[in-house]
Amino acid sequence: MTAAVPFDLRKERAYVRDLARAFAGALVFNIPLLMTMEMWEQGVAMERWRLLTFILAGLPLLYGLAYYAGFSKRRGFRNDILDTAVALAVGFVTASVLLILFGVVQWNAPPHEAIGMVALQAVPGAMGALLARRQLSGASSESSGGDTDEDAASYFGELFLMAAGALFFALNIAPTEEIILIAYKATALHVLALIALSLLLLHLIVFNAGFAGQEEADRPLHAFFHFTLPGYAIALGISLFALYIFGRTDGLSVQGVAQIAIVLGFPAAIGAAAARLLV
Repeated sequence: MTAAVPFDLRKERAYVRDLARAFAGALVFNIPLLMTMEMWEQGVAMERWRLLTFILAGLPLLYGLAYYAGFSKRRGFRNDILDTAVALAVGFVTASVLLILFGVVQWNAPPHEAIGMVALQAVPGAMGALLARRQLSGASSESSGGDTDEDAASYFGELFLMAAGALFFALNIAPTEEIILIAYKATALHVLALIALSLLLLHLIVFNAGFAGQEEADRPLHAFFHFTLPGYAIALGISLFALYIFGRTDGLSVQGVAQIAIVLGFPAAIGAAAARLLV
């Protein structure tokens, strides 16, 4: 006969507290997108294959955040997978409730429209849920006890965290019309200056945000090629992905796509540089 697994009330209470904090994180991180009209429109008009691509591409990102942060103190592959699934559910529930309360999703709305609007918001909401313990509980003390793995991230782990930070910032801007207007108004000189400023800020911020490359501050040239350039390339790649998913690149020339990617790459680079402030 199999022995019964003991029920630990304290652990269950701690998990309920973590879950409540995950909902708070989803709300805090996702509220700008939940109240953005362009996101509502994208949820309705976006081609379903683009929406599916966005969600599927978000799954490994969410798992990585669960591995490096996670909204619960439970660690290990199985618990990371569970955290990823629960965070995604939290994102769906949070988006559903708030979009209904805002009157954006009507009870009589066609199912494909309601599902589209909610699903589009679920991934950023899940990101907020997974970052909740780090951001909303003073988790630096927790991480020092070895409960999280972000402080021991490898070089490629650091690049992954930069990608997560870049995506978080890019998602808040990519669906808006302003990004198109800024790119349209920008001259070649503006674009070059924006590239230079993006690289400069990324290079300066990274050494004040706890990256592994911080110890290379006495070798700025080495650090520039080791973190800054790869980080900016990641920011541009994330920007192109977000713009493509939201249909912002449709019908544009190569020059137009490059220009709008560089414009969005500016906040994405800030997000990449500040990733350690988020995770």
